[in-house]
Amino acid sequence: MTPPAKSRSRCAANAPRADVRRYSIDLPAHMAECDANYLRLMKLFPELREEDRDAFGMVVGDTPYEVQMQVVERGPYTTLVRLAQLPEAPWSTRPALIVRLYHDARSAEVVEYQRDGHFRAVYDVPNKDGRQPDEKAQVNRFLGEFLSMCLKHGVSVRDALLA
Repeated sequence: MTPPAKSRSRCAANAPRADVRRYSIDLPAHMAECDANYLRLMKLFPELREEDRDAFGMVVGDTPYEVQMQVVERGPYTTLVRLAQLPEAPWSTRPALIVRLYHDARSAEVVEYQRDGHFRAVYDVPNKDGRQPDEKAQVNRFLGEFLSMCLKHGVSVRDALLA
């Protein structure tokens, strides 16, 4: 007589596999991205320490956009800035970010994206919020790409008014 086949329990099926490697943050690359984002933001908003808001126009394809930057909080070593793009793009929800600039370290990181904030460096997968293991790195890379696009396609509203 042969023994009955063992069935896998739900717990065993959902247990983490021993051969799966956990994501670990590439700290030097992440810091380089944050440092580059600081420089990009300062190019776009050079009067950041004196002014509370700035805006510029941008045309991507045939679609005009406005990017608004507003200081939310200012301290001796940090500044919190809200970035928003208007109107909403047809291919995506409009980017809405809050970025903390660390002036002493010359670095900037996203602290809120689409009203979702407090990003941990690493998330377990799966998790109840559906976050990616490298969510923090992804939102900071997105900020870098967005700021680079702004630098490439942006036109200062202030310069246009002076001309």
